[in-house]
Amino acid sequence: MASIEAVLLDWRGTLVFTPPLSVWVERSLRRAGLDAGPAEVRRIEAALLAAFRQPEVARADAEADRSVARHRASYDLLFAAAGITDPLAEALYQVESDPTENPFAPDVPATLAALHGAGIRVGVLSDIHFDLRPVFAAAGLDEYVHSFVLSYEHGVQKPDPAIFRIALAELGVEPGAALMVGDRSGHDGAAVEAGIPTLLVPPLADPTERRLHLVLALCGLPPSR
Repeated sequence: MASIEAVLLDWRGTLVFTPPLSVWVERSLRRAGLDAGPAEVRRIEAALLAAFRQPEVARADAEADRSVARHRASYDLLFAAAGITDPLAEALYQVESDPTENPFAPDVPATLAALHGAGIRVGVLSDIHFDLRPVFAAAGLDEYVHSFVLSYEHGVQKPDPAIFRIALAELGVEPGAALMVGDRSGHDGAAVEAGIPTLLVPPLADPTERRLHLVLALCGLPPSR
């Protein structure tokens, strides 16, 4: 592989830990001031899982991150299919849309700093319906990121190769000089269709998990400390 000049990083599952469905439900019930006991969490979780399997819900979810409006409509459809109404429906959406619910993995700061220090441009490429720039700024990481390509701002999302080409153009690199890093083969893995070498890692299973030494190794850099 040619020398890496830029690294494209997915957000959820790659840079941040996303809590499981049961935690999403429990936190939402508490935010809505409702019973958050284990039995109620299991009931709501089962209803959501069943709704996710409905073809109409699945179709809407597949394109949800193309715009803010599409995302909200897809979740309204999900909640309706699950028989969930306000105030829980609104609390579920608020928690899902709150970036503070997704903590950065502990090796993110040092990894981004190492890439930046080596002159490797960093891009964040995410299927998302809200702006990630403030959360990176709040964590003191924005100075390491050269480009944010967020699906809702461009009307296109993974696995469409177009979103990867947008990211390459913003970073000013050729496909073979970039590395895409993500956690979903069907989405992030589509970067190979745009000619980008790709590293796929399992989604973060724990908020303390460290995997980004793999990125540094592929870039010829020593592990961060």
